[in-house]
Amino acid sequence: MKLKHYVVAGLFALSAAVPAVSSAAGDAAAGKAKAAVCAACHGQNGVAQIPMYPNLAGQHEQYLVSALNAYKNKQRNGGQAAIMQGQAAALSDEDIANLAAYFASLPAGGK
Repeated sequence: MKLKHYVVAGLFALSAAVPAVSSAAGDAAAGKAKAAVCAACHGQNGVAQIPMYPNLAGQHEQYLVSALNAYKNKQRNGGQAAIMQGQAAALSDEDIANLAAYFASLPAGGK
């Protein structure tokens, strides 16, 4: 019986120590309005016409938030990181959430 209490207490302590992942989704309509500059490399509908640029349409929202934050914080390097770092530096947390919501809402592959 005591072991059960320790396990429950341990799980509670662990859950308190792990940062919560925000489930608040961004505003896709606001993201669409902000995404015009992204189209130059990633395509108007989030599907890049040049193979060296990744497609954004249909990506997981939290992945896009993480990627943009990594660029903003200069934690992502190589490739076109210098360009993305400059783009992401001007984005607020709300902008990032909105862009992520917009691109996540688009059908993958533009279909």
